[in-house]
Amino acid sequence: PHPVSDAVDFGDLDQMEMKLDALRAQHRVLDERIQALEADGGHAFQVMGLKREKLRVKDQMVWIQARLTPDIIA
Repeated sequence: PHPVSDAVDFGDLDQMEMKLDALRAQHRVLDERIQALEADGGHAFQVMGLKREKLRVKDQMVWIQARLTPDIIA
């Protein structure tokens, strides 16, 4: 199974683009939350959890981008 929700139809490029946009927005929100917590001076466990989630979202973004980008044979 792939790391992205099974609700996404990977034959539908528009749906994949929409999922990618949603993941990008989620990634930005997580980044903002991490920065706010770090600026607040702590919450190490919360920050660590959010960073782990941010990496998971990034992995999903890379996975979808790889499927949207055609292989180039040089």
